[in-house]
Amino acid sequence: MLDKNQENTEDQVNQTPEENEVTPVENQKTETKPEVEEVEEEKTATNKVVEEIEDKVAEEAEKDEEKNSIPMLAYENMELESLVDELEKLLKDFPIQQLKKNIDAIKNAFNSKFGAILAEKKAAFLEEGGNSIDFQYSSQVKSKYNSLLSDYKSKRDAYYANLDTQLKNNLEKRHQVINELKELIENAEPNTMYKNFKVIQTNWREIGSVPRNKYNDTWRNYHHHVERFYDLLHLSNDFRDLDFKNNLEEKLKLIEKVEALEELENVNDAFKELQQYHKAWKEDIGPVSQEHREDVWQKFSAASKKIHDKRHDYFRSLKTQHQEIIDKKLSVIELIENYDTSKNKKHIDWQKSINDIEALRKQYFDVGKLPYNKSEEVWQKFKAATKKFNASKNTFYKKEKNVQQDNLDKKNALIELAESIKDSEDWENATNTMKKIQADWKKIGHVPRKFSDDIWKRLKAACNHYFDRYHNRQDDLNKEQQAFIEEKKVYLEEIKKVEKATIEEINEFIKKWRDFGDTPRSVRHLESKFYKQIDKLLEGLSLSKDEIAMLKYKNLIDGLMAQGNVHKLNSEQLFVRKKIDEINKEIQQLENNLSFFSNANEDNPLVVNVRANIDTYKDEINIWKQKLDFIKKMDY
Repeated sequence: MLDKNQENTEDQVNQTPEENEVTPVENQKTETKPEVEEVEEEKTATNKVVEEIEDKVAEEAEKDEEKNSIPMLAYENMELESLVDELEKLLKDFPIQQLKKNIDAIKNAFNSKFGAILAEKKAAFLEEGGNSIDFQYSSQVKSKYNSLLSDYKSKRDAYYANLDTQLKNNLEKRHQVINELKELIENAEPNTMYKNFKVIQTNWREIGSVPRNKYNDTWRNYHHHVERFYDLLHLSNDFRDLDFKNNLEEKLKLIEKVEALEELENVNDAFKELQQYHKAWKEDIGPVSQEHREDVWQKFSAASKKIHDKRHDYFRSLKTQHQEIIDKKLSVIELIENYDTSKNKKHIDWQKSINDIEALRKQYFDVGKLPYNKSEEVWQKFKAATKKFNASKNTFYKKEKNVQQDNLDKKNALIELAESIKDSEDWENATNTMKKIQADWKKIGHVPRKFSDDIWKRLKAACNHYFDRYHNRQDDLNKEQQAFIEEKKVYLEEIKKVEKATIEEINEFIKKWRDFGDTPRSVRHLESKFYKQIDKLLEGLSLSKDEIAMLKYKNLIDGLMAQGNVHKLNSEQLFVRKKIDEINKEIQQLENNLSFFSNANEDNPLVVNVRANIDTYKDEINIWKQKLDFIKKMDY
């Protein structure tokens, strides 16, 4: 059994994996921990590269299930309908976690094409005299696209929520395996420890991915204890040396594979394979003897750096190529921006210009493609340049139409009407007229551009003048309304304190309540509270049940009359008539039932019960008839 004083501390866990050497047990008493030596510039650069690769490995390990070989189609060349069909197909045929790159490409293509259509539609709308704030445009293909995209986002969010849980569970499992390994080191028996260690290794390799920010530290912790197992415990030399030998052979093979990656033409493919080799170095192959550790690690690191540097050079070259494409596209944009249409006087002149611009557009697209993050700014400049040309073209053709002058006359007539009523105090009619003026304005087409701003300013000034007056009046009314609402609330609290009252006093309460005026809809609950209190007071009077019921009903109808609520009054009358009909039918049914007991004695319990129900219904129908007579007398 290993003496715990001989163990290395876990401070070594965060060191570079292959540099994490442990002093053999037999030498610990005489050797001291070496001082950190100054690292050569080249070794430092190599270590930084390795750290970058390992960080990328950690990131990719978390996204293992996202890797895919879904074909990346030329989405930029597809029409909107085809893009939507492709989006629907992807959602149906592939796992949600593998779709991001394809769907991002579809989104870029769709937004670009639909944005162009939207800009064109808006330009036409504004040319027709519409206001920018009122512009709206949609289509079936856009609605379907939005629905599919929403479905994708929901499924994606659900997947990543589940993935986060799984990654955390895997991390816990790996920590458990590390603890098992530590326990094995401290307590293992010579006869079983090697077998148990192999089980631990198998368990470790079967655990899935962990959060990327925990991947490297977790592996270093595990690797540290694996080296402790080999270096600190008195293992059988045969077993240990055999493992060291096999591991060395496998690591040398990996080094050869990494070195061979230099021959690959595609640097991205080479870098992806390099990540897999680094993962295998960590996950699949154990440590080697101390005499070889530094050497094989440096060879592996140096070979990795060559692939990394090659990839770095490639992207630097690609950046230069992108800049060349950008410069060419900007040159085409400049030609479009500077295209002179000032001499175009006839339709034939403009047709030639349209063909010239179309040729320049083709030249722009033929230059080459750019990544989205590089292309967006250039694309916006291109759209602005073509928009400038289209604006000039549209102006020419619009000016050819005589309807513009007619539209100007119609809008001037609306302005004169708006200005004539802007100081009106016939609020209802004036408001309706102003709203109609605004609606009619939108229906009228565009006018000559030189008049457009001026007439709009005149109409806006007249409308603003009126509606400012209207809103100020409403504010004043609201203040008055709030005042009497507060009065009603105070009065209601006073009524609540009354425990008993005469019919005359109750009628006075009701009269005073109605004198306050109509209760706004927002505080209509005050009405219900008041009449509930009145009903309570009525029940305290020495009156019959029917008399109290009629008094309550009269209060209800009087309240509706005071509100001028004709709809509610009509509904109430229909309800009462329906109630009377229903009770009559019940009485008829019970009387028919009596015919079945013609031979029965009058004291028969069934006969007695039916007659009692008939009497009850007759008493009930009398009060409903009184209610009907009362509401029929109302003049509404």
